[in-house]
Amino acid sequence: MSTPSNASLALWLDPFRPLTVADRAQLAAAGVDAQPLSTLDDLQAALQATPAAMLVLGLGADIALFNDTLALIQTTGRSMPLVCRLERRQLELAVQALHGGACHVLAADDFSGAAWGLALQHAKHDTAPKAAAVAAETPAAVHISDTAVRSVVYVDPVSRNLLALAQRVAQAPVAVLVEGPTGSGKEVLARVLHESSNAANGPFIGLNCAALPEHMIEDMLFGHEKGAFTGAVKEHRGLFEQAQGGTLFLDEIGELPLTLQAKLLRVLQERCLVRLGGERAIALDVRVVAATNKNLREQIALREFREDLYFRLSTFKLRVPALAERSGDILPLVARLLARHVRGNQAWSVSEEAQRVLLSHRWPGNVRELENIIQRAMVLCPDNHIGVEHLMFDDAPAPFAMPEASAWMQDLPQASAASPLQATVKHSEHHAIRAALEASRSREEAAQKLGISPRTLRYKLARLRDAAPALAAHS
Repeated sequence: MSTPSNASLALWLDPFRPLTVADRAQLAAAGVDAQPLSTLDDLQAALQATPAAMLVLGLGADIALFNDTLALIQTTGRSMPLVCRLERRQLELAVQALHGGACHVLAADDFSGAAWGLALQHAKHDTAPKAAAVAAETPAAVHISDTAVRSVVYVDPVSRNLLALAQRVAQAPVAVLVEGPTGSGKEVLARVLHESSNAANGPFIGLNCAALPEHMIEDMLFGHEKGAFTGAVKEHRGLFEQAQGGTLFLDEIGELPLTLQAKLLRVLQERCLVRLGGERAIALDVRVVAATNKNLREQIALREFREDLYFRLSTFKLRVPALAERSGDILPLVARLLARHVRGNQAWSVSEEAQRVLLSHRWPGNVRELENIIQRAMVLCPDNHIGVEHLMFDDAPAPFAMPEASAWMQDLPQASAASPLQATVKHSEHHAIRAALEASRSREEAAQKLGISPRTLRYKLARLRDAAPALAAHS
């Protein structure tokens, strides 16, 4: 058997399904030069001696071999993309592997050039297995490097049950209504439904129904023909058409105007649409996932939402719990957020006391609030070790006045002796703004780190210009 000179060398560990000569020939034709291994000891020796392009791992019925392999890679100090092979329909195992850090998953019996071409493409964009999340139990410290982390974190038992249910629902071509409070991760679950379905290779198209005026939403959803209205200089494919063969995610569906609810219902019932200004019916092959933070039953009683549309959208309902109801996800989310926002080759840690504070907070803003707090902590933390003094919550005054801020605080107006708390809070706010500006490339980026809008930041800067002239120089 000859192997092309430009083939990518792959360490191949699969104790469940050894490679045959025919398998290796197909892989060679696809550009993969497989080096078969039998045990983890063989893999350890190969990792130290072979400059392979990727590691291919065959999984059995559980994730144990995957975890052992990741641990071995870390001990050797090597970094390489990890491709996993498993039996078809082992969907939950595939999701676990992807969440655990695999760059690609494919069927164990698929040796086609197309499948392995895609695997090689993903491997080229991944230099190392991804760190998924820390353990559900509170560790002594949460450590995270700049390794990329996937956005889905389901560690708490409540979340894992939701994930398992979503994976089952994804296999059926039914409409799904995702309920949950604002900022809890409804779109994340919608993406899980898409990526776990038979339409995973199709597009995932999303629309926030509360973000646009009525006439724009109609055009966005259904499209228009050339000349349908003034300014329609060419035809426009709406989001339903753009999502053909995939998933259309309608966020904040409870905000959709009643007139558009009727049009949406008709499209869902007939599985086809007619563009604005058009006459031709366009057949649709789209799965619709809607999300809401409202009680649609109450809206139906108030005649603000159509009951027939509700039943059309809610063939299956999934509820994303508030973050406070799944505390086991908090520290893994912290690890993921630190990895997402880290710059350069940095390692971050969170003190035990800070972890306890994060776990005990009630999280009214859910995951979005957690992200804001972590970004603020990264701005305020001088040594990459986040402590309680770096945590600034939205619903309570900042519990600290940082020592390093004392020099510039001397230039601020002194509060009266009757209001020491207000002075401390104001000083902390001033320091946070200054630190964010110094650590950001633009005022917009600083506002994002602080968890406020650019407009709010401009307002605060205007109030600070006279009190702290040095701060104004950064605006």
